[in-house]
Amino acid sequence: MLDVSYAEKQIPVMSEASIPDFRLDSTLEELPLYDCPVQATDLGSKISQMLEADPLLPGVILTDRSLFAGMISRWRFLEYISRPFGRELFLKRPVRALYGFAKTKTFIFPSNTLIVDAARQSLLRSKELLYEPIVVQLPDLTYRLLDAHELLVAQSNIHELATKLLRQQTQSQLIQTEKLASLGQMVAGVAHEIRNPVTCITGNLGFLSNYSEDVMELVSAYEEIVGKSQIIDELKEKIEFDFLQEDWGEILKSMKVSADRLTELVTSLHTFSHMDGTQLKEANIHECIDSTLLILKNRLKYGIKVVKKYGELPFVKCYSGQLSQVFMNIISNAIDALEEIKGETGFVAAISIETEVIESSDLDCASAKLMQNYVSGDRENLQERSLSSQNGNYNGELSYEIASNSQSSAWVAIRIADNGRGIPPEIQRRIFEAFFTTKPPGKGTGLGLAITHQIVTEKHKGKLNLHSTPGTGTEFEILLPLI
Repeated sequence: MLDVSYAEKQIPVMSEASIPDFRLDSTLEELPLYDCPVQATDLGSKISQMLEADPLLPGVILTDRSLFAGMISRWRFLEYISRPFGRELFLKRPVRALYGFAKTKTFIFPSNTLIVDAARQSLLRSKELLYEPIVVQLPDLTYRLLDAHELLVAQSNIHELATKLLRQQTQSQLIQTEKLASLGQMVAGVAHEIRNPVTCITGNLGFLSNYSEDVMELVSAYEEIVGKSQIIDELKEKIEFDFLQEDWGEILKSMKVSADRLTELVTSLHTFSHMDGTQLKEANIHECIDSTLLILKNRLKYGIKVVKKYGELPFVKCYSGQLSQVFMNIISNAIDALEEIKGETGFVAAISIETEVIESSDLDCASAKLMQNYVSGDRENLQERSLSSQNGNYNGELSYEIASNSQSSAWVAIRIADNGRGIPPEIQRRIFEAFFTTKPPGKGTGLGLAITHQIVTEKHKGKLNLHSTPGTGTEFEILLPLI
């Protein structure tokens, strides 16, 4: 924190070289904060002396018996003493007399407030208050003054940084897309090479099963005709013929199950390799989900149960590769949330995936009912917080936006839910922001859900809704219009 006192002889000027290296999560304490207290009993002339001593001082902080009492900005002070008889009225009288006229609504932020958040809220002020200084409260409960111009310059620098990072991430995504395309070609080749021998094995297992039954029938007939033979009995005992006769069928069944699983794997690999993220075409949503689950199977096998409740869905015209990325991001986040608590006694980690077709009228009714409950104060029916990412708005209580650019009469709904700890309301407000992440450094870029939101709402003209209750779990609802 650059703490600036009005009494310093060296007046600080922020040159381009001295601008701090802001981060996306930089806070107000990294900006120049002015220590400029004035007692309510001091004469107004003291403010005049302070402003003359430091041309950059945006105003003064008014205290009464060492307690915060308010703030007077430079331009308001100059406005009042420039009026007729203003110098006589205010410079020779206690500051509290001037404050009675110059008092305005004061914005106070804790010093750990993000610069981006503070700038956003300060810009919501009325025009006459837009450039009023902002009061910053330090952890020791003392107060400093922040020039609104410094705040907006810092916010502009952070915006430039975010744009640069987003550009870099976009380039990385393009490279990753090319890698995935190459991987898809390789997977397609592998799937093709595996498919032929698997088909051969699967087909011949049926013949082998029939042949084994014929051989056993032949052995039984031979025993009936020839009768008992000591040599044959000894040989049957040696090879454990009775066990072999029982186990033969079980081995063939086991081989059939394994061959079917291998066939399923090859089919999923083939589906994955043909997912094109650049062309809009009809796709089977369930195949997209199943292929994603196949890729994540190694992470899911350690105590996480997946429950699929698939409804009857038509083929959906979409960018199947991009939708698979959406499913990948959401399911990966669900796995991360469950891995934090799955070791707790009695807890059964589960991810539920549900699909269905919803008519627009049903969607409108659900929205109307939800808003009616909210307006009427029926909080028991609204314990589940809902956040729509259509425009990123969140009012602190409830936001469930149904409006969409699409005029579709029906929607495909895909709901992916986990029974983890849920998402706190303060994080729900920002969950679809680019670069926002709660994961440790190196564990996440903060772009997964931002990109997910972009793919669903912009690429597919759909909706992405979040329903989360802390302590209960989280559900993401993807709504795709049926074109």
